[in-house]
Amino acid sequence: MTAISYQLYSSRNFGPISKTLELLASNGYKHVEGYGALFTDSQAAAALKADLEKNGLTMPTAHMGLANLEDSSSECVAMAKLLDLKAAFVPHIEADLRPTDLAGWQAFGKRVQAALAPLKDAGLIVGWHNHDFEMQDLGGGTTALDAILEGGPDLQAELDLAWVIKGGKDPIAFLEKYSSRIAAVHIKDIAPQGECADEDGWADVGQGTVEWAPIRDAINKTSNQYVVAEHDNPNDDKRFASRSIATINTLWKA
Repeated sequence: MTAISYQLYSSRNFGPISKTLELLASNGYKHVEGYGALFTDSQAAAALKADLEKNGLTMPTAHMGLANLEDSSSECVAMAKLLDLKAAFVPHIEADLRPTDLAGWQAFGKRVQAALAPLKDAGLIVGWHNHDFEMQDLGGGTTALDAILEGGPDLQAELDLAWVIKGGKDPIAFLEKYSSRIAAVHIKDIAPQGECADEDGWADVGQGTVEWAPIRDAINKTSNQYVVAEHDNPNDDKRFASRSIATINTLWKA
């Protein structure tokens, strides 16, 4: 079964998390995906857990920062258990810290795997969430994402499909190549050229230029478990949440 979820980062600019969770529950969401700023310590995680339960929501997946995992692994494990996470993904590395060659990205993948090892030992799926910079060609058709997954063979991928497209690559090719290592996918849309400038060029799912039906078919042939709606900078999260779940429900019922 594919679980439909919502990346809470999409609503970071729209008031308290309790309000967001009420909005999502009213729109029919059952699952959400967390990001690091929401659970900085066990007390924050406990409050978030209570809010989730109040709204009938679960958080099967979450993003956790690499530095936090390396500096506070035991607390990350405790928070993961408290929130009953099933999967955790490292989501980013700052531009000035990024490797520049194949060996560097492979070593980085090894580092990410080591940082996530305590969570894997606790029974979670662990992996990497991409942006567009991992589509960088390192030679011979190998991308930085390929190198990360090669350096960290225990890592699964949470494939952000729109960022793959933004990086100039074919998301279906990555879904096929890593079909047994896809744990989750991010579903977000790209606005037509010149539109939605105040939303950084992103669109609500189904309102942009991405052709979702063939991508949906490719996702369904992978090991994927979670479809996560995301918008990096919506100007109206109510509109984004309602439009996106309608599109995703239609896609997965087609």
